[in-house]
Amino acid sequence: MSAETKKYEVIVIGGGASGMMAAGRAAERGRSVLLLEKNATLGKKLDITGGGRCNITNAEFDRHAFAKHYGSAEQFLYSPLSQFGVQNTFDFFGVRGLPLVVEARRRAFPETQKSPDVTRVMKKYLTDAGVTVMMKTSVKNLSAVGNRIAEAKTEHGTYRADTFIIATGGVSHPETGSTGDGFKWLTELGHTVQEPTPTIVPLKVSESWVKSLAGISLERMKITFFSDGKRAFSKTGGLLFTHFGLSGPLILNSASAVAELLKNAEVTATIDMYPDTDFAALERQIIAKMDANKNKDFKNVLAEILPNGMAKGILILLALPDVNLKAHNVTKEERKRLVHLLKGAPLTISGLMGFDRAVISDGGVPLTEVDTRTMRSLKVPNLYLIGDVLHINRPSGGYSLQLCWTTGFVAGNSV
Repeated sequence: MSAETKKYEVIVIGGGASGMMAAGRAAERGRSVLLLEKNATLGKKLDITGGGRCNITNAEFDRHAFAKHYGSAEQFLYSPLSQFGVQNTFDFFGVRGLPLVVEARRRAFPETQKSPDVTRVMKKYLTDAGVTVMMKTSVKNLSAVGNRIAEAKTEHGTYRADTFIIATGGVSHPETGSTGDGFKWLTELGHTVQEPTPTIVPLKVSESWVKSLAGISLERMKITFFSDGKRAFSKTGGLLFTHFGLSGPLILNSASAVAELLKNAEVTATIDMYPDTDFAALERQIIAKMDANKNKDFKNVLAEILPNGMAKGILILLALPDVNLKAHNVTKEERKRLVHLLKGAPLTISGLMGFDRAVISDGGVPLTEVDTRTMRSLKVPNLYLIGDVLHINRPSGGYSLQLCWTTGFVAGNSV
């Protein structure tokens, strides 16, 4: 039988995190497995995750507490997480010589702090289990007979299998090959596909004072979002100013909620740079600092008062008539305005950055069309769906990759 017509028990389409996990697990159980990947290498997106450090999972070991982070998908995930949860991820990489370390916000990384090490472990898993891997093999379409998939057509030939696993990813980071191919086939096979929106993305801001601070970060601040002037929600944590607006963990994890607000209202925000200090106490600190530096230029005193590099932006907001004003010439009104700005610098959110800057996008097949105990499609009996082809809104911090390990393992264990 030639390679073009050889039949496998399982074909996995997509060699990212979930696809490699599924293929390795299925082969480990004795299945003959073919993994088809359109890129020249496996794990292309894996190599860039977590800024090249790879945030493998989040060290929340309680399954129910962990599942709460996925919004409406929560109850669908109890079963898969009971089969392969956070502890299993720690064990999986640990026994393969890549122990994990836990950092701020319970994010878990490989001890080596290198994403390619995670990809290397997964490639070895495939080799050891006996998976046949074909790179640079783009699937053109899946042909069905009745309600079952019969074969995958590629530019290098047609491949047949008893069972198919789609792990083609969503549409974030299109340069890694995540171009939503799987969504097209899934629609043809009768699945609903929710339109993707970039869910973990930076925010665009109108104000020039923000852009003047590009590259500066605040370790601890509080941002409050308003919908048509009414308070919507607040979050406290780290923030990064950019040339287009705001980024950093806090912003990325607020983007999904902000996107909802933007659908119906004007969204504004305020930044409290001193969330642990009240107005009166902050004003006393500023008065003391200015009294001790009466004859210095106010802008230099401001640089001493404010968190790292923030003075430039605050000076733009204050709009003082004389930029070379001495500290003792600052009026009581100007000082009070300064305190108000430090406790609530105003912003207008003009939108979200697009898929090109998305850490994760949602979109894909709703979980109501998948048996999440096995990851099998409820529409096509010999099809399994894993990873980012599933419509699940997830925060950054290791939750997306854990979903890939979990759904990949469950599918590989079920086929």
